[in-house]
Amino acid sequence: QAQLVESGGGSVQAGGSLRLSCAASGGTFSSRGMGWFRQAPGKQREFVATINWSGEQIYYSDSVKGRFTISRDNSKNTVYLQMDSLKPEDTAIYYCAARNAGWSTASTVSVDYNTWGQGTQVTVSS
Repeated sequence: QAQLVESGGGSVQAGGSLRLSCAASGGTFSSRGMGWFRQAPGKQREFVATINWSGEQIYYSDSVKGRFTISRDNSKNTVYLQMDSLKPEDTAIYYCAARNAGWSTASTVSVDYNTWGQGTQVTVSS
């Protein structure tokens, strides 16, 4: 059964950095588009970053552009989200997601993803 497991979350002061990892198992993820989403308390889940199978197609939300970097290592079935210059408004649960098998392109839309991780908490204090 396909599974995604996020790690690397935690608490950090504003201006700090964290690196999230998403390890995929139970399927072939190297050919799938992957994404990161987040959900803050009382808010809807929102798009953060996405990457296609090769890493050549990448998109970011305007709120994280220039501060976050998404990447992937297909040999390790892992996707990363490097988060720098963190702000208190980045506080949320961060979710990793994979598109359906056969969909290799990046997507900013959550309904395009059919496999989700359990999430990892990121807390940024001022």
